[in-house]
Amino acid sequence: MQTQFQTCLVAAVDEPLYLPMSDTQRWHEIQFAHGYFNSALHELAHWCVAGFERRQLTDYGYWYEPDGRTAEQQREFERVEVRPQAIEWHLTLASNRRFQVSVDNLSGEPTDAAPFRESVRRQAWQFQENGLPDRAQTLVGLISQAFGTDQTSFSFGSSATGASDS
Repeated sequence: MQTQFQTCLVAAVDEPLYLPMSDTQRWHEIQFAHGYFNSALHELAHWCVAGFERRQLTDYGYWYEPDGRTAEQQREFERVEVRPQAIEWHLTLASNRRFQVSVDNLSGEPTDAAPFRESVRRQAWQFQENGLPDRAQTLVGLISQAFGTDQTSFSFGSSATGASDS
């Protein structure tokens, strides 16, 4: 990843952040939160979704409204999180861990997370059936090899039960 995409994964002290290469930084940096493994997978999933132009922008040029979102802000968050979280599910299974959908809004207005969880599950299944984006497939292959998992046997169930709202 570092050589081919000039990108490195870095354990950050604070919140996750993507920093593009610059005059003072010779690599793109994917910073994941507090050294957490699951945060690393989530940030890698966002990197897999971002196109070339987005990867030239800090945090891919996206907005982020922190915990405490309104119902409308939460719907927008969920709309843009389906693909990254579906890819994250594949990365998590490749690393032989349990995936949990994240609504990331514990102190915001209450919303029904079930439709979002189901959208993520459906997208994960579609990726399994039709193929992941190229960078995601490469990462899943590398992680599967490192953890000794068989990516052809990944199961996404008939619903997103067991997924938490954290």
